[in-house]
Amino acid sequence: MPIKVLFICHGNICRSPMAEFMFKDMVEKRGIKDDFYIASAATSTEEIWGDVGNPVYPPAKEELRRRGIGKTDYTDFSKKRAVQVTRSDYDKYDYILCAENTNIRNTMRITGGDPDGKIKRILDFSDRPRDIADPWYTGIFDATYRDLKEGLEAFLQYLGY
Repeated sequence: MPIKVLFICHGNICRSPMAEFMFKDMVEKRGIKDDFYIASAATSTEEIWGDVGNPVYPPAKEELRRRGIGKTDYTDFSKKRAVQVTRSDYDKYDYILCAENTNIRNTMRITGGDPDGKIKRILDFSDRPRDIADPWYTGIFDATYRDLKEGLEAFLQYLGY
């Protein structure tokens, strides 16, 4: 049974899809992709129009491409569209990893709480637990990449990989 991981941010166009495809890249390169089911979602509907979500934000795509991510079928983010987290996602996923505390609060509001302790920040697994700044506002996508990489590596270590 794969470990199911859902990455969450506000709009699902920057941080959470970057985390999704960075993590897919990491597990694919380690030969452990079959051990995981990985996805991402938003707490808001701001990037979803009708039933169609916006694609990954262009500067986030560029940062992933610059790092060599997206070259395989498994890491191809070209068809990724923003979706909103749902109440049923709480039961579906083993780990719900948020970019920041605000995402945690909003995810808990949507899912009805966190009785199993599944909802954490991505960087809670690192030596320096903290929020990941939203590059939509900062414009600093390489800093977001570095923070995500730190958290994702620490998460894999936590899982024993």
